[in-house]
Amino acid sequence: MPPSPTERPDRQLRRARARRARRSRPAFLRYLVLTVLALVVLFPIYVAVVGSLLVPDQLVHRPPALFPTDPQWGSYSEAWSAGHFSRYLVNSAIVTLTITAGQVITSILAGFAFAMLEFPFKRTIFVVFLATMMVPFEVTIVTNLTTISQGIGPLHFDWHDTYRGLTVPFLATGFGAFMLRQAFLQIPRDLRDAATVDGYGNLKFMALVAVPLVRPTIAALSVFSFLGAWNQYLWPLLVTDDDRLRTVQIGLKQLRSTALDEINVTLAGTILAAAPLVVLLILFQKQLIRGLTAGAVKG
Repeated sequence: MPPSPTERPDRQLRRARARRARRSRPAFLRYLVLTVLALVVLFPIYVAVVGSLLVPDQLVHRPPALFPTDPQWGSYSEAWSAGHFSRYLVNSAIVTLTITAGQVITSILAGFAFAMLEFPFKRTIFVVFLATMMVPFEVTIVTNLTTISQGIGPLHFDWHDTYRGLTVPFLATGFGAFMLRQAFLQIPRDLRDAATVDGYGNLKFMALVAVPLVRPTIAALSVFSFLGAWNQYLWPLLVTDDDRLRTVQIGLKQLRSTALDEINVTLAGTILAAAPLVVLLILFQKQLIRGLTAGAVKG
């Protein structure tokens, strides 16, 4: 017997609710997994923040305290003054911004040339660029250190204990050139032809058309470059002897060695050193995601 007209809407409503329930289960599971993973990632950071607000005796107490009942904010001021963090942060900012700007500029120029221009041995040179990504930094560190300290042939640099020694070896990156080349290749050829008809040369087209179209990728590269430059430790340690030129990562090591019985001060210095990175990721998280996913979906 067919259902009456009054029963059909109820049955359709129940079916719609059942479909929504089935669709909501996978979404709930995804959010649950993401929440658990976020807690796993953020828990060490939370422990470091809590530890920086405790006295040393509370840090070794078992079970450990997971919430500071009497926060000791003085550990931050002590880390700032005793660890000379004001100078170290300025040095890190100068070095990091210089390296980031250099890598972005050279990557834009190289990526545009490999994607848009035709010149002899183009593919061979691009393969050489890619090959640099396979060479670990530790393999070239001795050569770079010798070049910075003594020079190459008739060229004498003597860049030891200078900002140039800290930054010049990192002003170009093969990864950045590859990343920007892939982004420029997504620009339609018709757009390039239209710009040529309008009288745009290569530089004008790159600056006014191509670069604005790949801004998410440039933002992602900028974040990667900033993170890599800010976290450098070995190279600044090798090319600087003057404490006034050393970066915040070396300052953390020195703070740890001078405050062995004050772990909270060391943790406070760690939070101060990581704060710019956290702010950067919060401000540019959308650009970072857009840059990483650019070209992944067509349509």
